Amino acid sequence: MDLVTNDLFKQINVDQLLKMFDLFPEALVWVKDNQYRFVYANQNFITHTGLKSLAEIIGKTDHDFSPVHIAKQFIRDDAKVMAGQTINERLEININQCGEIAWYTTSKRAITNIKGAVIGSFGISRHLQKSVAALTGVEVLKEPIDYIRKNYKENFTIKELAQYSYLSVSALERRFKKYLSKTPKQFINEIRLENARRLLLETNMQISQVADNSGFFDCSYFSKQFRLFFGELPSDFRKNYRVKVKD
Repeated sequence: MDLVTNDLFKQINVDQLLKMFDLFPEALVWVKDNQYRFVYANQNFITHTGLKSLAEIIGKTDHDFSPVHIAKQFIRDDAKVMAGQTINERLEININQCGEIAWYTTSKRAITNIKGAVIGSFGISRHLQKSVAALTGVEVLKEPIDYIRKNYKENFTIKELAQYSYLSVSALERRFKKYLSKTPKQFINEIRLENARRLLLETNMQISQVADNSGFFDCSYFSKQFRLFFGELPSDFRKNYRVKVKD
């Protein structure tokens, strides 16, 4: 039966339905209109921003809660989602409640009205380390994830990562696929690309330096990977979205 025509759904109080997102203590959940303004956030998101109520969030944008370069990334992704793209469990940098840089996995979708017109977006983001622990009950990926986060700039192999984690390559790959739906190589690549995006926004490094400081030792390969992942070349991304900084 179509949910729209179901009598129960016709009677549901939307505010009450949204309360269910407060049952996900490790997840940041939000809804935005087509001007990138928040119209809803769950309790964990409110706590994450350091505020006390939803009323303090409604009508504001990411620029009110995040550093400029991170806010630009979020809004840019929202625009892509509303243009038809989807974001699934993508790694991205955010600021945790202590004001420190942390890694999160984020998924976003567009919201349409009954006529099919895009009227906004919604998303869910989870702290990487906490979400892995919640999924597994034990920190089965803690060692390899910590190693990648500390050494993504280095040219290490999957075999070396497996040895550090006291696992075989096949066991390491199974765990990544099971708990993160990615291969170790994909995970490493996303960590490197997200760092590159941050450097393009925050610094005046040359593209080749950004590549080298993100673990890519072939600039042309870096540009190709960046375009595949973010939809444009590093130089175009910087020109359109970077934060102006002093040399």
